[in-house]
Amino acid sequence: MPTQTLPLEEDGEDAPSRADHLYLALTAGKPIGGARWSLEGVDRVEVGRGAKREARRSGRTMRVDVPDPWMSSSHVVFERERGHWVAVDAGSRNGILVNGAKQERALVGISANAAGGAADEVVEAGRSFFILRTGELAAQPALDATAARGELVTLDPLLAAAFDELRRVARSHIPVLVGGPTGSGKERIAQAVHASSGRGGAFVPVNCGALPAGLVESELFGHKRGAFSGAIADQPGLVASSSGGTLFLDEIGDLPAPAQAALLRVLEEHEVRAVGAPSAVRVDLRVVAATHRDLDALVEDGAFRDDLVARLAGFEIELPPLAERRVDLGVMLSELVPPSTQLAGAAARALFAYAWPRNVRELVRALERAVALSGSGELAPAHFTEEIATARFVTVTAPAAGTDARRDELVALLEKHRGNVSKVAVDLGRVRQQVQRWLKRYNLDPERYRT
Repeated sequence: MPTQTLPLEEDGEDAPSRADHLYLALTAGKPIGGARWSLEGVDRVEVGRGAKREARRSGRTMRVDVPDPWMSSSHVVFERERGHWVAVDAGSRNGILVNGAKQERALVGISANAAGGAADEVVEAGRSFFILRTGELAAQPALDATAARGELVTLDPLLAAAFDELRRVARSHIPVLVGGPTGSGKERIAQAVHASSGRGGAFVPVNCGALPAGLVESELFGHKRGAFSGAIADQPGLVASSSGGTLFLDEIGDLPAPAQAALLRVLEEHEVRAVGAPSAVRVDLRVVAATHRDLDALVEDGAFRDDLVARLAGFEIELPPLAERRVDLGVMLSELVPPSTQLAGAAARALFAYAWPRNVRELVRALERAVALSGSGELAPAHFTEEIATARFVTVTAPAAGTDARRDELVALLEKHRGNVSKVAVDLGRVRQQVQRWLKRYNLDPERYRT
């Protein structure tokens, strides 16, 4: 489960409520989105074939209908037993698979905050795929979602809360800092901020790691003719070109130290001085920055300015890797492939089992390839690369204690303060947001220490 930097007080009496959720991550192997249902007050969920995707409650029992012709009318039951959830084959025609293995009865449901989505148990019934998670941020009782191009849609309650706040922040001048692994969709977040901002200027993307060495400042801030060898004409620079729009600084962690200082001045004074220019000019600046690197660690190493991080991080959002967003696979498919697309059971299973080391970017390319190879037919394992087609589910374990001094210190302080993140931050002399990022990195859940 992703951890976002949100203005939610998670300590003491103001801690947000938690709930277990059942996700329908893929319906009948079709790109028709997904669904999520709260299991608050529910002890039994009966799942089977129905005319449409819907859920009905009667007391502490929920009935979920799925329009899946490969599913039996009564296919799988999720039961709460002594504080745990169990998936049970309800006498279905084809049985159920849990993480790709046929089972009659299997324990499911992990603490979403403790271990991360990469350890989800995936329950397959017909060509539909279910994930049950426990202890998540409580949300509306039910959500049925599909996605269109350019939309930020997720079934994940915590990520959805972050997207909702991002939409509200978008119309302000507050700078946004987007973290997450390479390929997780950081530029898409920046584009969504720009689209929602109401600003009429251009969206100007800049890959800070690809700027030519020695020309970083002239590329960013512009130059006057004759300012240096090769400067044969005036150039406004990327910052000035984004005035009135949005400047997207991708891979901000790769920005050289001299350019960091100059960028800080631009952010503070809202004016830019081109190389060789006698004076600065005003700019109407909105910045979205992104990085896959740990800026806090770079600051500690002296490779990045702490005051620049403070300027960039008006609002922070951390995108999870795709392996932690399996609940959203059906939602993503609804955006990425034609609505008539049909996935074979083995192909859909491989998509859930594959680790997606290159994240959403890799999923997009894989689906483009598969759709092209299949023509108008069913997407089969043969239409994907061998690496994806032969993927098998693996068990992900948390890092062993004692292997990292910072992790051990966090564990000790969480135990000392019984999961109170604010008190941990005080003891460390760090802001709460930084401590939250560390907790995410080490898969540490404060809830486990609140006893």
